[in-house]
Parts: sequence; structure tokens; C-alpha cells
Amino acid sequence: MKKMKALIFGVSGQDGSYLSQLLLKKNYEVHGVTREISDLSYKNLQTLSIENHISLEEFNPLEYKKVFDLINYIKPNEIYNLSGQSSVGLSFSRPLETLESINTISLNILESIRKINQDIKFYNASSGEVFGERSSKPADENSTYFPVSPYGLAKSQSAIVTKLYREIYNIHACSGYLFNHESPLRPSTYVTQKIISGACNISKDKNIKLKLGNIDISRDWGYAPEYVNAMWKMLQLDEAEDFIIATGRTISLKDFIKISFGYFNLDWKEHVEIDKSLFRPSDIKINKACPKKALIKLGWSAEITVEELISKMISAKNGIY
Repeated sequence: MKKMKALIFGVSGQDGSYLSQLLLKKNYEVHGVTREISDLSYKNLQTLSIENHISLEEFNPLEYKKVFDLINYIKPNEIYNLSGQSSVGLSFSRPLETLESINTISLNILESIRKINQDIKFYNASSGEVFGERSSKPADENSTYFPVSPYGLAKSQSAIVTKLYREIYNIHACSGYLFNHESPLRPSTYVTQKIISGACNISKDKNIKLKLGNIDISRDWGYAPEYVNAMWKMLQLDEAEDFIIATGRTISLKDFIKISFGYFNLDWKEHVEIDKSLFRPSDIKINKACPKKALIKLGWSAEITVEELISKMISAKNGIY
């Protein structure tokens, strides 16, 4: 029996690395594309000890011909598009890059599938950011898009394009609306990792101050390794569908900070300073998600609590992954 082949765009990021690990455990032949060429490009893959088990390609997937040629050469069974500018905050200062990197890459892949082999299954990484403010009714798969950032706009557009290719060309193409999901592999520029690092450093030196932006927000935070399992499950369905992937539990950023500092018996209020220069031009105050469809149709639900997530991220600072 032939091995299943998977091609992952954005293989070196948090989700790409955990997805690679998952697929390797399932005996897939894994190929990956990264557009970042530097000494740190494969740090996540190295941390998980899987770099040497993946066939890696380095190029910018904004170039259609290179995307087409690679797909035509590898002939994968499944393609996962996790590529593109992935920071909501950064999207305000780099809107053109954000929209192009997310939408053009998705379109390049879908067009290649249409021309090469329409039986290739395609996963598109969308985001809970497409739904905007959800302070009352949790977002579900039928909720209206109302993005409040260039990132959210780009992710909503890529989800629309994916649905169009599914309906027009009958391609097994689906989008996962992933709400916030974290792990020890998160870059230090993300607020969750910034908080974890700050708490760890302050536990050793009480004179350090942690500067944060708007902490009057609430999010649904999950654990990334669980979320990539949901991606894989989506491509195992006979018919492609879009899914919200979330825990269904929302907590405030203040509580995230409190739990993180509480791990070291510290009062966060004594060590955190608000820096208004770090505020975004626009931000979602509260997001809530309803992941019931994922439970019913995929048999998937988040198991790791936010407390366990924080503990894992802190443990990783001591080299325990």
C-alpha cells in the first residue's frame, strides 16, 4: 500500500511543525515549503526532532509557476496551506503583504490543483478573526464575516475563494476557522509567549517590568497540537466542509496573565505596565466560538485547558516539550 503524501505550505511555523509531526506519526510522506530562508527557519522542526524526516523546499509560494511545478512533481494526496503573514498586529503596518501572502498563495495552490489533479484534498487555514466581535452569540460556521483587521480581511477572502473552488470545480477544499491556539513553539512576538517569558524572567528578577498593550480583551485559547489534528480530520471526510476549531471557552487576557504569574506565586499587577504604543488601531474585545459541528462531524474537541496550556509553555522554558 502506497504511503499517503502531504504537502505543507508554511511548514516551519508553529502549526506546520506540529502538523508535520502528526502526519509522520501516521506514516505519511511529508513535504514542506517555507518562504523564510535563515538560520532560524527550521528551529521548530528541530525542536520536535523531525527536520530530517521531511522533504523541504525553500521558495516564495507567491510565484505560481513554482507552486504548480512542485505540486505536479510531488503529486500529493493532501495539501495544507498554513502559509502567509500570521500576525494580526503586524497586519496593520503591512496590509498589502498580509493580503497578498494569504490570498495569492491560496489561489496559486487551488489553481494548480484544478489543472493538475482535482482529487487532491486541500486545507485552507482561515481564522476566528474573520467573525470580528462576538461578545454575545458565539460564532458558528454560518456566522457573517465582520473582520476588523487586514489579517481578518485576508483570511475571510481566502475562505471565500476556497469555498468557490469547492462549489465550482468540485475540489475537496475546506477552511478551518481556527481561534487562538498557542504552544511552546509560538514566537516571542505573540502576546501569550511574551507573557510567559515575562513571568519566567520576573520570577528570577523582580525588578523587571513587562510592558503590554491592551489587556482588556478576551479570547478562546487552545493548544496547537490538538488543532492540527482537527485539520487532518477535516481532510478525511468524504465531502469537504468548513469548521470552526476552538475550545468553546473564552477567558480574559487579564486572567491569562494572572494564571501565568500565579504559577510563580507572583501578583501580576506589581509587574505589568500598560504601554499604549502597543495598542492596535482596531481590536476585537471579545471573541466566542461554538465548535459543536467539529464534535459532531469530526469527533474532535479540545481537551487541554488554558491552565494546562500555560503550564506546558512555562515548562518548555526549561526545555520540557
